[in-house]
Order: sequence, then C-alpha cells, then structure tokens
Amino acid sequence: MADTPGRITLWGIEVFVATAEEASISAAARRVSASPATVSQQLTNLEAAIGTTLLDRSARPVKLTPAGDMFLRRANTILNEAAHARAELAMADFSRLTRFRLGMIVDFDADITPRLLASMGNELKGCQFLLETGASHDLFDALDTRALDVIVAAEIGTSAEWMEVHPLLEEPFVAAVPRGTIDPETAAEELQKLPFIQYTTRQFMGRQIAGHLARQNLSLTHKFELDSYHAIMAMVAGSAGWTIITPLGWLRAQRFRSQVDLIPLPFDPLSRRISMTARKGILADMPERTAARLRGHIQEMIVDPACANMPWLTDQLRVL
Repeated sequence: MADTPGRITLWGIEVFVATAEEASISAAARRVSASPATVSQQLTNLEAAIGTTLLDRSARPVKLTPAGDMFLRRANTILNEAAHARAELAMADFSRLTRFRLGMIVDFDADITPRLLASMGNELKGCQFLLETGASHDLFDALDTRALDVIVAAEIGTSAEWMEVHPLLEEPFVAAVPRGTIDPETAAEELQKLPFIQYTTRQFMGRQIAGHLARQNLSLTHKFELDSYHAIMAMVAGSAGWTIITPLGWLRAQRFRSQVDLIPLPFDPLSRRISMTARKGILADMPERTAARLRGHIQEMIVDPACANMPWLTDQLRVL
C-alpha cells in the first residue's frame, strides 16, 4: 500500500537519515536499495507530514536546514528504538528473527563465513541473511550508518559509546619468504638483501605495518605495493621478494602456501585483533551468542591447523 501524505512513516525517516548522512539523493538511494525517485518522494511526503523543509535538495551536496538538523537527532532516536523493538520481539523467540545484516572481514570469507551462515541458517529458518565482505574501515562505516547490524573486523582504533565489542582473535604479523631461502636465525640480515613487497597503505593494515617499520627505524625499499593477498603471495612464491602478512592472509592464499615459509618478524613483534562489533543494546544477546559460535569455528578452522603446522605460532595466534 502506498504511503499516505500527511503520515510520518518509519520508511520515510530511514530515507531522511540516509540522505542527511550521505548528503546525496543518489547515494541515499543506493544505501536503502531504492530508486532516486522513490527517495525524493519519501522526503517530500515526510516534509509534508511535518510541515517544514528538512533538506535543501537544490544544494550540492544536499544540506540540512535548521529544522532538518533538529529533526535528525529525533530521527536517529526513532530508528534506534525501532531496531530495539524488532530485536526484543525476535529475541523473545530467537527463531522469529527475519533479517540479519552481517559485515565480514575478507580474511574470513572463504571458510569461517560459510560455516557461520550455514549453522545460523539451520537455526533461523525464517531469517534472511545479508552478507557484505570488505575492508575493516568500510565495515565500520557501514555499521555507523546502520547499513549493517553486526560486523567482524580488525580493530582500527574506532570506538564509540554506542558500540559493544566482542574480541575474537589475536594474530601476529609474520614474515612470508620464498620457501627454503631464509634462516630465521639470520633473517634480519638476509631480508635486507631481498625486495620488500608491501601491502597497500590505502588499507589500515598496510598503514599499521608501515608505521611499525618506521618505529623500528627500518627503511625497506619496495617496488611493489599491492592490495591482494593472492598477488602478494604469488610474488613471494615466485621469489620476487618477501612481505609482512598475518597467518590469516597466508591461509587465504592456499595455492601458494607450499612455496612460502612463514617466520617470526626479525624485529619487535606486531599483532592485530579481530572483534565482533554491534550497536549496544539493539540485538540483545545475539552478538554475544554469535561471537561465541565464531570463536569455536575460528579455533577449529584456523588456530588449531596453523599451530599444528607451525608450533612457534602457539600463544601468538589465539582465540580471545
């Protein structure tokens, strides 16, 4: 049934918040999976119902009016309460949850994610699962704008009062070198002779690595800066150089694992954490329950096999 002008609808409020935060009709349309014409009509209906102009749609980018700025605070409260109400109803009978929007770090997309979704799908028969994989900073942005309900991502120093965080995994950064070429005991000297293949600094992980090298006063000449684990590992396997990576990155590039050795970093250690993050109080205990499920999958599918293959990783690669 079409929305009736003069009525404030939850859909209209969601469209308004998306437009205000994206500062663009077309970007808001992509975010809410609607056409620009539909977004414009929803905004018109909402402004008619409220009796004032909320957005200056002639401006580029779209701008909030003073009334729109005031209403945005209320609109966010309304959306939070609606999400909380849906969650409470679903949590009263967990099987009644109808939608679950999950953001997952790309490191988990080939093994952990399918296992998690399959196990949750067996339990939640009537639930539609929407999955988005990507870089950690993109997932945090999507959670912030309510495009996702829960994310599993590397911690990037982002924190807010509205977040609830469930730590999952800690893993060390390691050196990946061509098989049989580097003695871990003399690695510090030997690696200086090999080209360094750098993970892109456009991603947080690449900046984390670059910052750590700078703190060690290490200046490694690099000819290649890549954003693909597979491409980096292929080059290391082909003896084009060495890289700094995590065990998860090594595990993802299965094709090349037999041609690459992992060794401890020959300087101060560096590690990262992967956690599950959700909006506090919105999904009741579902994030905590999902995190517990994930920890079991991570232990079985990542930590145990990796530590069995490389015992020196024990206590460094661990479920939290």
